[in-house]
Amino acid sequence: MSTHAMSGTAATGAVKSYAAVDLGASSGRVMVGRAGRDSLELVEAHRFPNRPVRTPEGLRWDVLSLYAGVLDGLRAAGALSDGRIDSVGIDSWAVDYGLLDADGALLGNPVHYRDTRTEGVAEKVWTTVPAAELYAATGLQYAPFNTLYQLVAARPTAQFAHAERLLLIPDLLTYWLTGEPGTELTNASTTQLIDPRTRDWSRDVADRLGIDLGLFAPLRRPGDPAGLLRPEVLQATGLPGPVPVTTVGSHDTASAVAAVPATGERFAYICTGTWSLAGLELEAPVLTEASRAANFTNELGLDGTVRYLRNIMGLWLLQECVREWGDPDLDELLRDAATVPALRSVVDAGDAAFLAPGRMPERIAEACRESGQPVPATPAEITRCILDSLALAHRRAVAEAQALADHPVDVVHIVGGGTRNALLCRLTADACGLPVVAGPAEAAALGNVLVQARTHGLVGDRASMRRLLARTQPLVRYEPQGDPAAWRAAEDRLAGR
Repeated sequence: MSTHAMSGTAATGAVKSYAAVDLGASSGRVMVGRAGRDSLELVEAHRFPNRPVRTPEGLRWDVLSLYAGVLDGLRAAGALSDGRIDSVGIDSWAVDYGLLDADGALLGNPVHYRDTRTEGVAEKVWTTVPAAELYAATGLQYAPFNTLYQLVAARPTAQFAHAERLLLIPDLLTYWLTGEPGTELTNASTTQLIDPRTRDWSRDVADRLGIDLGLFAPLRRPGDPAGLLRPEVLQATGLPGPVPVTTVGSHDTASAVAAVPATGERFAYICTGTWSLAGLELEAPVLTEASRAANFTNELGLDGTVRYLRNIMGLWLLQECVREWGDPDLDELLRDAATVPALRSVVDAGDAAFLAPGRMPERIAEACRESGQPVPATPAEITRCILDSLALAHRRAVAEAQALADHPVDVVHIVGGGTRNALLCRLTADACGLPVVAGPAEAAALGNVLVQARTHGLVGDRASMRRLLARTQPLVRYEPQGDPAAWRAAEDRLAGR
């Protein structure tokens, strides 16, 4: 898969080549971005699977395989760029981490956020720091896998007792590439240990819960230098040194939001993939009790912005069903789903009951049965139920974010893998009653590249980055259609009203 520039060539000025390492929950990729003042091109160098492993201890990430994929990808990136890469940046999913000993060696494979070790931990934490106080201090939504809860769950283990350093996943890979530890801020803001007002550690929360912030390496911000590729990495990849590693928005959602091709400030975004992250870009956090009750999160973005959003289960629901069905042709499945009557059955796409893998078609059918709705039986019916439910969840998130933040919007931008799902994009426009602009699909990688390019002076501020994206990336616009009352009725039905 590649995304090609539609305007601008190297003739308008310097063009540099950047390697964007973009790691998702099901696959990783290394993309080569070629950026200039009036040009932006993205080409895939290497894609590799990200397959978690269930061990006797629980669900773990195979981080060594991921690192091997990164090295292979950097080698391929060099081959696509005449042997020259001007910088490397890494982004990944959030909250998970690796523990290192005093020698800098990894203490076991990182625990997967879908592991069950955090069950019941949040309730224990709230006896020391009540949920309302925790939200007022960190602005982070409740999710059972937040790093804070993972750390409390890990504290009794022998591995944790021997840990001298904690590195979030993209920081761990950066450390292996450069030998220099750091903690990137946009990802750190998902730990539930950052104060979104000061953009620094919430030391009061950490102290009250007995969490040693000394485990974390110094904070870095997008654009900061993160070291040079080690000689061993240069040898393994064939890249001529020196090659700097640049800190980007290392939470993939931060990079994706940076690549929203908005032309103004009155927009909502939905970053789609395994998860749907739906919300607004704000200048300050929303820390009200109403915001906490609605389970919105305040994560940090590029240039000190706040990603005010809600986590929705996303295309994970469909991915799990497709896996259970033996990987049928997805295009044919979506064509069949488009013929199924709309809003026949819907489920709560934010329900933590769908978090764990396995038996997803049966669990969706059970949820419909328990709520007294028609039970979807065929793959097409279940797929339509999922997509209608996601669109409905997008509708609720966009509407509630506007009300809670007092920030009206005129358009919804969908970025990420879900832009390739035309049915989901069309349904989201219908549900929200707003135009949807879909694209770019590889938003996280593009945001990663643009931060690197900005560090080299090739692009300007966020608005300039977004204008460049709007000029160079293929976008599709969907106008809302159909009866808004049908979506209101489905929302009422799901809420039991």
